[in-house]
Order: sequence, then structure tokens, then C-alpha cells
Amino acid sequence: MTAEPAAATGPTGEARYEVRIHGHLEDRRAASFEGFTVERETDGSTRLVGEGIDQAALHGILRQIRDLGLPLISVARLGSASAEGADGQAVASGEEEVGS
Repeated sequence: MTAEPAAATGPTGEARYEVRIHGHLEDRRAASFEGFTVERETDGSTRLVGEGIDQAALHGILRQIRDLGLPLISVARLGSASAEGADGQAVASGEEEVGS
């Protein structure tokens, strides 16, 4: 197992995560993902980005996605906001795939 990049994890084990699901979330469902910014992508997917998320919160969001029957595309731990490119996408060295 490799060590986490220092830029991706805060002092309390919190990190920045991106969760992608298939389809666009309705507003009422999107509001239930507290702590996450919800972005509807042009490819028909929804991108949820959470700042300062610990493992318990991440598992809670994944459980909520499962319980709603939403098709999960991917989960990625992102680098710090300063590691993002101009387009808001994570720089490859600061991104770690968790699952797909």
C-alpha cells in the first residue's frame, strides 16, 4: 500500500473527492448530497465534488448512491485546489482512482 500524497489529505484524514454517476440528478436529490458540489456534465453524467471529506462521509455518500439505485461511474481522490488546472480538472499527479 502506498502513502497518500500530502496535498490530497488534510491533517484529520480529510480529502477532496470526486464521485461520478450516470445521468443527471434531479434538484431534490442533488440537495441531499450535503458537503458536495453537484455539477451536471454535458456527457449526461453528474459530478459530485466534496472538500474536506473523511472516509466515513465518503462511505455515507456511496451508500446513499447505492440506496437510490444510481449507477456509479467512478470515485477519485483529488489533489488540493491548488493542484487543479485552469479548467478545474485535477492534475494527473494529484489524482488517485479509488474505483470505477
